[in-house]
Amino acid sequence: MSKKLLDIKNLHSRVEEAEILKGLNLQINKGEIHIIMGPNGAGKSTLANVLMGHPKHEITDGEIIFNDENINDLEVNKRAKEGLFLSFQYPEEIPGVTVENFLRTAKSSITEEKQGIFAFRKILKEKMELLEMDESYATRYLNQGFSGGEKKKNEILQMAVLEPKLAILDETDSGLDIDAIRIVSKGVKTYSSDDNAILVITHYNKILDYLEPDFVHILVDGKIVKTGGVELAHEIEEKGYEEFKRELS
Repeated sequence: MSKKLLDIKNLHSRVEEAEILKGLNLQINKGEIHIIMGPNGAGKSTLANVLMGHPKHEITDGEIIFNDENINDLEVNKRAKEGLFLSFQYPEEIPGVTVENFLRTAKSSITEEKQGIFAFRKILKEKMELLEMDESYATRYLNQGFSGGEKKKNEILQMAVLEPKLAILDETDSGLDIDAIRIVSKGVKTYSSDDNAILVITHYNKILDYLEPDFVHILVDGKIVKTGGVELAHEIEEKGYEEFKRELS
């Protein structure tokens, strides 16, 4: 059985008239953790949105093969059912919908199986304990009045409950203190298994200390220009992205 989960081939995309992705290639296998880093405006969040099927992002060339299926034209909800998950950089507040009800409804929709209230509550409690979240969060309205750190933890809680095949985490670590990064990283590593994969988009090296990724990719001007290990992130910390930008010019 193939371990290949995601295969992006020569991907080009645009928003209105602006070309953002300009021939991006990336392959992710089951059991792997990948990190994407790059300067502002390189296309990191665009890649996440294109993978998830954001309607404002038009694919103009290339293929996204997920689980051996071309998903270029697949609707967002169907991508979610296939096992794609995107944690938002700026999670929305949804008044009137509790965290528990939102997650139980989402789980039912993804699995197409009704989630019993008490059985689901037990699972939710276990996941929340892992992320050091107080039980009271389950009864709060989704993200309303949450701190930045609480919103990011809640995104990881969604991932843990929905159990996607590929989790795309868009700057989950931004705005977090060291303790919160440690807790979020623990949740990500606990979720990681031989049957799924994780793609983390980040500006910071600190989360790499906890995640121990398999690959680090540098994204500049809509393309992945270099791939390596954690040492690549340390190189960026020391020298910045200028060297990679010059290689493109």
